[in-house]
Amino acid sequence: MRRAAALLLAVVGLVTVGCSSGSDDNGGGSSPREVTTTRVKVVEGLGQQGGFDPASIYHRLSPGVVTILSVFDGASSLLDSGGEGGQGSGFVLDGKGYIATNAHVVTSESGKRAEQVFVEFSDGNRVSAQVVGADLNADVALVKVNPNGLSLTPLELGHSHNIEVGQPVAAIGSPFGERQSLSIGVISALDRNIDSLTRFKIGDAIQTDAAINPGNSGGPLLDAHGRVLGINAQIKSQSGGGEGVGFAIPVDAVRRSLDALRAHGRVDYGYLGVSALALWPQLAERLNMDVRNGAFVQEIESNSPAEKAGLHAGDHEIAFQAQRITVGGDVIVAVDGRPLTRTEDLADRISSLSTGDDVSLDVVRAGKHRTVHVRLGQRPRGSG
Repeated sequence: MRRAAALLLAVVGLVTVGCSSGSDDNGGGSSPREVTTTRVKVVEGLGQQGGFDPASIYHRLSPGVVTILSVFDGASSLLDSGGEGGQGSGFVLDGKGYIATNAHVVTSESGKRAEQVFVEFSDGNRVSAQVVGADLNADVALVKVNPNGLSLTPLELGHSHNIEVGQPVAAIGSPFGERQSLSIGVISALDRNIDSLTRFKIGDAIQTDAAINPGNSGGPLLDAHGRVLGINAQIKSQSGGGEGVGFAIPVDAVRRSLDALRAHGRVDYGYLGVSALALWPQLAERLNMDVRNGAFVQEIESNSPAEKAGLHAGDHEIAFQAQRITVGGDVIVAVDGRPLTRTEDLADRISSLSTGDDVSLDVVRAGKHRTVHVRLGQRPRGSG
């Protein structure tokens, strides 16, 4: 698994699941086609009468899920041992040939794009694709194929801000290269933080017990109506296989990435430059604070927007509930007047903003409330 070493955590690791080694001959592209008609199938009405119907979801939407084959480092094919190949999943967005997947399916560990990308459809068609852009911060990529002569089944993007634990879901993809595989389960948790391909975390990730395995990366996590709730991206595993704890990038973040990639080929994220600890009631009581939620500033990066705006980091440590905590710094309790919570924390709020945005931070400093104005910078580039 191409990303496993980078994302393995101690004993139990978060593992990207779209990087199984390619073992299929990628041909070199499809031969010229005389038929140039694009057939687009519109799917409506799933789940409106009989509730969750996995068979119907699979029958009607699996043609919109594709297998993506990537070739890196000058390899002439996925079988070329002198290069690096990878395989993952993706899904059709529209009749123009745009397809969503994970960034790690079409980029190397250093963030370099694959030299060749091929998309294989459920009807056997395999065509070359162009990487329009890759958002390493959200692990989302947009690729495009020439739609001429293809039969395309676009999947509808849903919304992830109002989903609930226990909600049934279906995952379709190519685990271990086994094309068009369906697994079902429920949303088992929300608001998870998972690794991106940079040093910044992906917030609000969806946890599911639907079986997710290497090769599923980039495929859709679908609700009972067949709408995409997220892009399957990682598993938490001791063995390297699916053990009932998989993670998907939430579709609200996916939509933002895809829109920006289609328009600009890149995604811009705001940058504050603080390391913060989520406040909890017992810690607030221990420190005699009059707030119970917020971001307790631990460190401030040099020359960052936070430093320029005069935010204060802690200056000494205490031991509390079996951990060392830096205290004496600011507690950020709201961004632009919206209070921070444990499910919508500082990182989530700043990640939704862009470079150059002016924000007001409600801050508690030494027991007194004040407002600090910050102009966000550009999130540092590069992985690691």
